[in-house]
Amino acid sequence: MESHDGNLRSDSSSEKRSILPPAEESHDVCPRQWALSRFPKRYIVAIMAFLGFCNIYSLRANLSVAIVAMVAKKGENVTAEYQGDFPTFDWSTKQEGLVLSSFFYGYIFTQLPGGYLANRIGGKYLFGGGIFMTALLTVLTPLFAKGGVGLIVAIRVLEGLCEGVTYPSILAVWAKWAPPLERTKLATIAFSGSYIGTVISMLLSGYMLESGLGWPSIFYLFGGIALLWCVCWGYFIAESPSSHPTITSVEVEYIQVNIGYTEEQTKDILPPWTDIFKSPAVWAIVAAHFAENWGFYTWLTELPSFMRHGLNFRIDKAGFVAAFPYLVMGLVVMSSGFLADYLRGRAVVSTTAIRKLFTCGAFFCQLIFMVAAGYTMTPVAACVCLTLAVGLGGFAWGGFSVNHLDIAPQYASVTMGISNTFATIPGIISPLLTGAIVTQKTDVGQWQIVFYIAAAIYLLGAVFYGIFATGNRQKWAEVPTGYLSQIDVDIDKDL
Repeated sequence: MESHDGNLRSDSSSEKRSILPPAEESHDVCPRQWALSRFPKRYIVAIMAFLGFCNIYSLRANLSVAIVAMVAKKGENVTAEYQGDFPTFDWSTKQEGLVLSSFFYGYIFTQLPGGYLANRIGGKYLFGGGIFMTALLTVLTPLFAKGGVGLIVAIRVLEGLCEGVTYPSILAVWAKWAPPLERTKLATIAFSGSYIGTVISMLLSGYMLESGLGWPSIFYLFGGIALLWCVCWGYFIAESPSSHPTITSVEVEYIQVNIGYTEEQTKDILPPWTDIFKSPAVWAIVAAHFAENWGFYTWLTELPSFMRHGLNFRIDKAGFVAAFPYLVMGLVVMSSGFLADYLRGRAVVSTTAIRKLFTCGAFFCQLIFMVAAGYTMTPVAACVCLTLAVGLGGFAWGGFSVNHLDIAPQYASVTMGISNTFATIPGIISPLLTGAIVTQKTDVGQWQIVFYIAAAIYLLGAVFYGIFATGNRQKWAEVPTGYLSQIDVDIDKDL
């Protein structure tokens, strides 16, 4: 970090100051201000972001449940229980698969543009706007569904396009709001909402169908809740600490002195594209993100079929069994953030070591349980492997997903856009590859090949990340002018 005159400050003094909370730094100066900020605004941002990701995944996952009642299949009573007086559609299995996968065809294309836009215009309105448009399209889904399978596919592609900006844009928010020694827990609080939202969506949607409310009510409810969240997000959240109307100067100074730059210093800096794409640290994150999502999507899309046909177990009849692994993962993701920052704050291990330990350790555990799943002969054993593999994957999110903020905080939205573009590919390829391999769904040997492929990808991701990842800011991401006090910024504005 540099001082105003360009000389380097002492790293040790900077680290020592960053460990102290605002109360210890400023309590003697302005105790009244600290008393008014007992609950820091950055944690309000984290809670609202958590609820935002709950909405994101609720809007994404509700169709998987609703489609059970939307599609009328001849000779199957399971749909007849739920359809009631609501319209059903004569979609083939191929059309049904197209509807479910179409979201990803839009989602993959707005990752990098979303990261760039968030870097240029800020993350607040892009994050909120992406959810708003997705929620609006969700509310309109029952109407669009009447127009045929082509229209519903188009709407899902549009939803993917809108939602694709959310992951990159939230890192643009954390680049301004998260002090280095709190960034893991703040980011993972938000990310854990993805899995909690999946659990809520799966259980509540199933209950609504069983209660006879009809499949359209699923889209109205989750879309309406998300629209309400958008209003709250716009009202309570500011783009940066310095622009928040009720934050204290104590918290603003605490955040910015630890981050090392202000919004004014980075708002006109263009991403160094060549350096970003040449950076081994960026590609290490890409490899880890790809590996984690390959395994996750394999579990998400294929394990129910494996248990149904390979083990003769109807997981769709046990809603909590299907949702439990994601509940565990959500809790592990959140816990990993607190544990990582605790270890970093106590200087037990370096940031680089934490990122590698959490990511590689999670991958090695996951590949073990992935292979073990192929040899389970009972539904109980398969559920245990599922829960452990998915749940332990939560630790990886305390590693690679926050690593963007370590290596290039002001460009974190851009690097997340890059990594999430590659990480969306497994959602498209994995089901197709599984379909090509598993020609006889009752053949356990064919399923074992699928699990071995996923385990191999975990292994390659762990090795690549372990070699090339780092927790240090890259030279191309340094801020030339160093930290500029918020007091100085305010004086310059007045002049």
